[in-house]
This record gives sequence, structure tokens and C-alpha cells, in this order.
Amino acid sequence: MFGTLLIANRGEIACRVVRTAKRMGLRTVAVFSDADANAMHVSMADAAVRLGPAPARESYLNIPALLEAARRTGAEAIHPGYGFLSENAEFAEACAQAGLIFVGPPPSAIRAMGSKAAAKALMERAGVPLVPGYHGEDQSDAALRDAAARIGFPILVKASAGGGGKGMKVARDAAELEEAIALARGEAASAFGDDRLLLERYLTRPRHIEIQVFADSHGNVVHLFERDCSIQRRHQKVVEEAPAPGMTPERRVAMGKAACDAARAIGYVGAGTVEFIAEGDSFHFMEMNTRLQVEHPVTEAITGQDLVEWQLRVAAGQPLPLRQEELRITGHAIEVRLYAEDPARDFAPSVGVLKHLALPEGPGLRIDAGVRAGDAIPIHYDPMVAKLIAHGADREEARRRLLRGLMRTEVAGPRTNLPLLRGILAHPAFAASDLDTGFIARHPDLLAPSAETPRAALAAAVLRLLRDEPVTDPADPHSPWGLATAWRLNGEGYQDFTLVAGEAEITLRAHLGTTTTLDLPGGPGRIEGARWEGDSLAFSLDGLALRVRVLRDGEALTVVLDGTTHELLHRDPRTPSGAADSAGGRVVAPMPGRVLQILVAPGDAVTRGAVLLVMEAMKVQMRITAPADGTVATLRCAVGELVEDGAELVTLAG
Repeated sequence: MFGTLLIANRGEIACRVVRTAKRMGLRTVAVFSDADANAMHVSMADAAVRLGPAPARESYLNIPALLEAARRTGAEAIHPGYGFLSENAEFAEACAQAGLIFVGPPPSAIRAMGSKAAAKALMERAGVPLVPGYHGEDQSDAALRDAAARIGFPILVKASAGGGGKGMKVARDAAELEEAIALARGEAASAFGDDRLLLERYLTRPRHIEIQVFADSHGNVVHLFERDCSIQRRHQKVVEEAPAPGMTPERRVAMGKAACDAARAIGYVGAGTVEFIAEGDSFHFMEMNTRLQVEHPVTEAITGQDLVEWQLRVAAGQPLPLRQEELRITGHAIEVRLYAEDPARDFAPSVGVLKHLALPEGPGLRIDAGVRAGDAIPIHYDPMVAKLIAHGADREEARRRLLRGLMRTEVAGPRTNLPLLRGILAHPAFAASDLDTGFIARHPDLLAPSAETPRAALAAAVLRLLRDEPVTDPADPHSPWGLATAWRLNGEGYQDFTLVAGEAEITLRAHLGTTTTLDLPGGPGRIEGARWEGDSLAFSLDGLALRVRVLRDGEALTVVLDGTTHELLHRDPRTPSGAADSAGGRVVAPMPGRVLQILVAPGDAVTRGAVLLVMEAMKVQMRITAPADGTVATLRCAVGELVEDGAELVTLAG
């Protein structure tokens, strides 16, 4: 066994590999970009090396920099994780040439499965069942049209070198085929530098079932059973579970044999996943991922094995720890991927600082995370926050445990898919194992807009504002006129607050005295016993005891109530909207967000308070206004752009 392992990756998978390597007594080396200098995986490793600037091509995809990091730290092996260079044959070869062990399959196996068309041809020769389709060399429109007519519609047009749903279009008849071919070719050329296509029969209610395989350099090949990854968005997985619901022993044996045959056909070594599409009584080979999968924890849960340890032992030349007949399934496991993304906006990534992150603990729960509270979700990489995995004696117990864990998960800062994950786990169709790749599209209620902000969240926000602003005139703190207690010489004391929730503007009146009463939507609410511990608030609203968390960043308020995050903006009439630095000419973003509209152009004359642009941050639309009269000198943002906190948006000339 080698002594020092470099992990050529970041985030959750880098942390995952570090944990197993340390348990095995190995020294670990992390690598990082400038965006990840203070990342969790860097702090966990025994040593760390900077690769370069934030863009992946200048850091995590920089093969010479990775090899130099290994040389400098004395690493003998490199684990590529998943993504980045994990399925790059050139990287595997470069490691070998540098005298390093690549923890993965041989370059020939990576190349054999790198092209979907070539892989299907190889699997066809090996007797692995395929979806009826076309993966020939003739890529002319005429050849594709003829093949589609033979296969029958609907047709799935796919990029041969594709992945992640890019270069994938559905044609339901010959009229749609022409456009699908053109669009798929364009996307494939842009994303992969390869515009070759293949065609497949499009299955209308398929399930995505994959088999975990492992092979060593001694000729042993086993499978560690199956995973069902049918619930997806944009052809990418959201929920995974093992074993697959409804899987019969006979089909498990057949699919396991087909997967092992596929691994043997390419001389495979290490961990791999053979992915199948299944409908009715048939299953068909889709592709093979020549790396560890994101969803490997559910396989670990039902088998009791550490797949990263298996990878490291196989890479060191050791035989597989177990034979096929020694592997057993125990219970059921389900995993969800918690992403910083907005399902309501076609799952667009969301960036920003994780102002608060609370991940659950409990029986049967496992959390794989690569970030902590205070870390940023950068715009440069995959926006995963964590994976939550639950294991139970059966599927229903695993489902209940995971749903309870999701209800106790709290995230504040970027948008996340947490409400969607809760909705899926609680959905009757999911509980009944009615699964296929169209699950989310078939249940649009899962993506329905969230309900109005509850009264308790509004009350908590007002209590935070009252706590933070006890004095309105710091120049004369002892004056009764400077106290934010709504004190009046005559008459009832009250104070008004305006909160913005999405597009709704809500004005609340707080009647202050021995007991606080709030004029809330639906009627007045009586508040008693408010107690603060940091950002945590305990109070009673109309006799109902509540505990919430209230975070504040300037005028932005985040209320976490019963695990649900509510984003609010305090509209203070004393403060102009927008943000400008002390120099007066630079208008900057008040928080991370997306530019929705730009209402001015260079050369435009503007007056103080004129709206320059509209941005959306923390689910709230904000008007960014001119801090003074002037002329627009420079626009430093574009519509649709994700901007970070403090990023310069507009420069004004006096």
C-alpha cells in the first residue's frame, strides 16, 4: 500500500476520500484553487497545494499543476474523485508516466467508454442488451433520418461524447427530427468539441437503474447490486436508492451478469458503474461511468462496504476484498443531493455565502458534505451543498428517516432545492415506488411556488429589527425621542415596519408596551416571552410556543421556521435603495444575486435615486439606484449575470 495520496478534486468527494484514507493510515494531500483556499477539504487534509486561479481549466483541470503538486508533496497515488479529470484517459496516462498510481481504471478502459457510440458498439459485440438505436460512423442528416425511420419514433438524439443532459433532444416525429439534430449537434460541438450523434428509441416511462461493478488486476469482477436513479432533473440525478424497488432476484442476476460482462469486455480495473434504462420486463445498456459515482453511499449502506477503501486497495494491486457470493444486501438506503440551485428557475445554480447551515443527525442518517456555515458556493463549480443518506430495515423506514432529516435541515444564503427534496420524499407516488425519469415533470406540484410567508416568520423578523435597533439617534442616546420603543407623550405607542417577500410588500404595525401586539396578515398577533440566544429566538405567538432562527445581513432578513427558509427585505424609508461605496461613483451589489434588468447605458445622465438596474438576491428583487447625480461612465455587469457581494455594477462620473 502506498503511503501518501493526493486527491485531485474538491468539495464533498475530496472530504469523503480524505476520511477513508486517514482511517487507513495514509497521508493525504489536498489541492485547491484561489476560490477554495479556505475550503473544508483543504483543512481536512494533511497537506495542501495551490493549483491556480478559480476557473477549473486553470486549476483542477491543469494536469501539469496536479503532477507538480504530487511531486512536491511526495504523493505516490492520485485519486481523481468524480467530475473534473476522473474519466480523462490522458490524465491517467500522465500519472503513469510520472510514476504515480492512478486510482481508477486503465486509460484503455476510459477510452472504450468515453464515446457513447463506440461503447454501444463494443457492448453489442459483448452481448450486452442495447436500446434499439443507431451509433454508426455515417453522420449525415440522410443517414440519421433513415436510421430514425427504421428505429421508430419517438427518437432520442444524443451527443456521442455527451454527459449531463447536454446535446440531448427528443423528436416525436420526422418533422421534429431535423431541428433536434441541428440543436443536438450545436450543443455537442460547443460542450464537448465533438458534434457526432447517436440515436435511440425514446422510452416514455423508463427507469434508470445502474449496477455498481468492481474489478481487480487479478481477473476478479463482482457487482455490488443495483441503484435506482430514476428521479432526475434535466437528465441529472436528484434522488438515488438501493436496492431498486420492485427488483426481482432473477432480474438482479441478469443485470449483474450483463454489467460484469461489460467490465470484462474492456479489461476494467477499479470501481465503475454500468447504467441501464429499463421499461417493462426489458433493460438496455446506456453507458458506463469509469469512476466512483456520486450516489455510491447507498451501495455502501446496504452492503456494509467502504468503496473508497476498495478503490485504494485495488489500486495498490490487492485483490478484491470479497467474492460475489460473499456480498449481501441489508435493508434499504435512499440518498438526496442538496444543491444550491433554484428549481423554480429551471434549476439555475445559486451562489453566495452559506450564512447558516444545520445538517441533521440521527439513527440511520449519514451526511457527506464539503462545505460549512460561512463557506461560499462559488460560481465556478458544481453547486452541491451536501448529500443526505438514510438507511433503514426497509424502504419505508429509510424514507421516513430521510424525510425527518430533511425537515431538520436548515440552509440560509443561496437558494436550494431543499423544498423540492422534501416534496419528493413526502409525495404519495414516491412512497408507493411509482418511479420513472419523468417523475418531477409528471408532478408539477413539486415545483409550485411556495406559500405566503407565515405570520410567525413575519413576527420573528420584526422582533429582530426591534432587537437590533433600540436607538434611532446614536448622537443622543439618552433622549426619549431617540428610542425605537415607539414612546409617545400622548397616545398609544407604535412603530411601522415594511417587509418585502418576493413581489409582496407587507407593512406591519408593532404596538409596543408591556406586551407587544403586531398587526399581521389575518389579524393582530400577541407576542410574549421573546428570548434571544445569538440568532435563535424563542417566543410565543397567540399562545403557541415557537423557536426560530433569524439572520440579518444589512436590510436582508432570513427566518428559518420549522426548517423552512423565508427571505425578507426590510425597506427602511430612511435608507435609499441600491448600494454605493464611500467613493460615491462606484455602485456595488449589496449581496450576491443575479442581474435581471439594466435600465441605463453608458453616457446616460442620471439623477440621485434614479433606478440603474434591478437585481434579484435571496428571492427578493431590489432596485439599485444612483447615489448621486451623474453620468453613467461604465456598465460592469450584464443581464443574467451572477454577481458576488460587493461586485462593482456601475461606475458614475460626476
